[in-house]
Amino acid sequence: MKITGYRTLQTVHDWGRPVGDVNGVIASGITDVPIVILETDEGVEGIGMGTHADLERLFPALEGKDPRAVTALYDAMLDRVFKSSHNGATFGGIGAFDTALWDLKAKLAGEPLWRLLGADDRFVTGYASPLDAGIPDDELAALYGRFAARGFTAAKLKGGRDLARDLARFDIARDALGANDPAFMLDANESWNLKQAVRYVSAIEEKVDLTWIEEPLRRWDAAGHARLSSAVRAAVATGENLTGLEQYRPILDAGGVDVVQAGAVWGITHLQRVAIAAHARDLPVSPVGLTANFAVAAVAAAIPNHLTAEVQDLGSPVGVTIDQEISGGGIVLGDRPGAGIAIDEASIAAYHASGNWQEPAGPHVRSPRAGLRLADQGA
Repeated sequence: MKITGYRTLQTVHDWGRPVGDVNGVIASGITDVPIVILETDEGVEGIGMGTHADLERLFPALEGKDPRAVTALYDAMLDRVFKSSHNGATFGGIGAFDTALWDLKAKLAGEPLWRLLGADDRFVTGYASPLDAGIPDDELAALYGRFAARGFTAAKLKGGRDLARDLARFDIARDALGANDPAFMLDANESWNLKQAVRYVSAIEEKVDLTWIEEPLRRWDAAGHARLSSAVRAAVATGENLTGLEQYRPILDAGGVDVVQAGAVWGITHLQRVAIAAHARDLPVSPVGLTANFAVAAVAAAIPNHLTAEVQDLGSPVGVTIDQEISGGGIVLGDRPGAGIAIDEASIAAYHASGNWQEPAGPHVRSPRAGLRLADQGA
């Protein structure tokens, strides 16, 4: 069997609500979902999600190769872009191809991906994370109530700009979840410096037993994360925007992360390698953003140090069917061979023909105002 080509699709995920964080909000609640389909000479196709960045430059590493050699092909893609670097959006292109390769490998084996990767339990523990920065307080209870109805007893709120509002929203979420002792996380999306983080988290912890504080500082500040971890009770979680295993070394060596995160958009092999590096240090792993790459849930089921996975929404993108169920406070993976993702290209084409859905706003560019109001909050 040989890889002969690929094609790309772009669908959307309609969240049905505004989504965002401290860096911005997409008011329409409609976001891009890039899809990559790897083609073979035997007609079997692999489906991947990630980005479309640098696919043309990466594909020669795969062309003519046996798709079952996934690990070797992953490293071949890294080598292909070695001079100009695999970081940033290019790493998302690698992740999309990588996911498609794993989907192919599992389909050829006639197994669901989670079983091929070595899991014996199809259930993946998760937490509610609906990217709620743009949701008014009076609508927040209904939003978290929908997650509670699926058995969720843990939630991550977006915040970091307004202490009083964050505390009030934790109270709303606690009531909506209906759990005696819900696990709560706060995601500041890299909006603070170290002193701001210590003050803000310390103030939160006077009222909330915070499980972790996520992305409190810029991703490269290994020393700052280590100092913060020793200054607050909450665990420090970070890593979703690190593009490559080598970027984890400084923060792991500094003791700056307590919950090691990996972005689902970066693919399956990346999460596997991050999990091994974390496991060697007795640290738990949590994948972030499964809405951007549902296949990563299969890895979470198979790694020994998985803690909990971010579940951002209860729906799926237009034209995408996923063989899984969200219930019991997590994800129940199905038995379809492969990664469990099926694409209806006609439905995607019909949706695009129906109108212009694009919106340039959103949390993809860091706001220059992020974190600058902390001094006004008494934190």
